[in-house]
Amino acid sequence: MPIITVRYATSHEVRPEDVASAASAASTSFLRKRADLTAVIAEPVDQSRWFIAGKSLAEHALASFWLEIRIVEGTSTKEERERFITGIFEAMGQLLGPLHHESYVHVHEVRADAYGFGGRTQERRFIEARPLPAVPGAG
Repeated sequence: MPIITVRYATSHEVRPEDVASAASAASTSFLRKRADLTAVIAEPVDQSRWFIAGKSLAEHALASFWLEIRIVEGTSTKEERERFITGIFEAMGQLLGPLHHESYVHVHEVRADAYGFGGRTQERRFIEARPLPAVPGAG
């Protein structure tokens, strides 16, 4: 159930659905998130409007991206998050072309009681999915 936002700038035509697909696939592969519950917003940005060190990406002649993903705290390991960041950087490089090293990935881990979809928190979903354990001697 992650929500992913990707802003990207490149000199060649890249379909937003390809960027969204790459982001979703990386969250499934590296963070064990369900593809059917993953939402992605893919926003192209003109290279002339993206600046690094005072120069536009057009002047740098490089592509860049900024990806944010929100997931429930404690549902991925440090190693999984590291593999996700490495994997999405590689995937975006293949899609967008040579990347400026100032391309970013931000994994937001949020509390289960402060995050949800469909009108229910993730904590509520967790509780509802687990039956209460039997109490010994209770009758």
